[in-house]
Amino acid sequence: MRRLFVLVFGVCFWLPAVTERWPQFRGEGSTGVAEDDPRLPDQWSSTQNVVWKIQIPGRGWSSPIVWGDRIFVTTVVSAEPEEKARKGLYFGGERSAPNHEHRWMVYAIDFDSGRVVWEREVHRATPSFSRHLKNSYASETPVTDGQLVYAYFGCVGVFAFDFSGKLVWSRKFEPVRTRYGWGTAASPVLDGNRLYIVNDNEDRSVLLALDKKTGKTIWEVPRDEKSNWVTPYVWQSGKRTEIVTAGSNRVRSYDLDGKLLWELRGMSSIAIPTPFSKFGLLYVSSGYVGDSNRPVFAIRSGARGDISLEKGQTSNDFIAWFHGQLGPYNPSPIVYGDIYYTLYDRGFFAANDAQTGKEIYPRVRISEEVGAYTASPWAYNGKVFVLSEDGDTFVIQAGPQFKILGKNSLDEFCMASPAIARGSLLIRTESKLYRITKR
Repeated sequence: MRRLFVLVFGVCFWLPAVTERWPQFRGEGSTGVAEDDPRLPDQWSSTQNVVWKIQIPGRGWSSPIVWGDRIFVTTVVSAEPEEKARKGLYFGGERSAPNHEHRWMVYAIDFDSGRVVWEREVHRATPSFSRHLKNSYASETPVTDGQLVYAYFGCVGVFAFDFSGKLVWSRKFEPVRTRYGWGTAASPVLDGNRLYIVNDNEDRSVLLALDKKTGKTIWEVPRDEKSNWVTPYVWQSGKRTEIVTAGSNRVRSYDLDGKLLWELRGMSSIAIPTPFSKFGLLYVSSGYVGDSNRPVFAIRSGARGDISLEKGQTSNDFIAWFHGQLGPYNPSPIVYGDIYYTLYDRGFFAANDAQTGKEIYPRVRISEEVGAYTASPWAYNGKVFVLSEDGDTFVIQAGPQFKILGKNSLDEFCMASPAIARGSLLIRTESKLYRITKR
């Protein structure tokens, strides 16, 4: 018995840490990186290594989130068939409001079986606001603290449910105009007892701090911005906690009372990638394809006031490094190990030193056959994964040399960033949700 105890204790002691939950867009810390776990897959198809797959009705490009035995996803179901989006970058697309009824939905799914535990309709109407053909009315990823799940739909409102599906509170929002009628997409984030929401639009841009238990406004800050699609980031730098918001006019950081701490000029004319931090640095980027300015800033903590670079500068007291042509348009970058990886919408991949910005390898085309990427990359087990709009995930060797290790195909349009939890990868395609693990 004593030998058995020693053996069991030793096995438990040496088990590696694993990612148990994925509570928001890009996971805890907004990094897109999961703990190494031998159960996590590097090979799959629509049948290989699939634990289950289920149909998700309607259209939604929000990511799934995970807490315990629950997966949450949002979608909007149209009363009539919707036109399919084309792959790649284009400036067309339907931007007028549809003339038929839609239903805004929240789903809770059992992690083990894929069974829908409950579904809730939070809004039913003929939309009075438009979206780009490639966007959806459910592109904002929900967030959870393990007690409530908060489903936010930009031009409808935010809805807080407990895990049994009971509506605890809701806040309806008036529709706003967005640039070119593209719609909304920035996801909410939680910190402490607060839910933070950024809605940058053409009418009245705002940063909101809501009481997560009641939905009441704690404070509201108007923003000198037009439409952007950036999820805010709560930066706990060790010196203080701040709410970082990126925009085309300025990057701004606020304290917990909503007061401006610092700001930074120099972004491209449309901002989408989510800020995140590593090595004590905050990484902020934007890279609208129609601009020549596509910056990445690595910012030190403790900044105050205007920290913008002067012409010709690449660093200052609070900006550790800057690159004027590194920023992606849609996918958020990722830091894995010591390397800052950039995935570009048109199918290129680049690597830079995360602490200095020094080039490790320049832009490399991932595949001659695939050239459209919107989902953000993710990483685990020494590999970086990039998901194309075709549903092809390319497995890239992490490290100083670019090498494709494999390709996994689901053969369906994909734009949502996956979730990783409990040894499983959760990928949302246009019509399905997959739970994938190494079997």
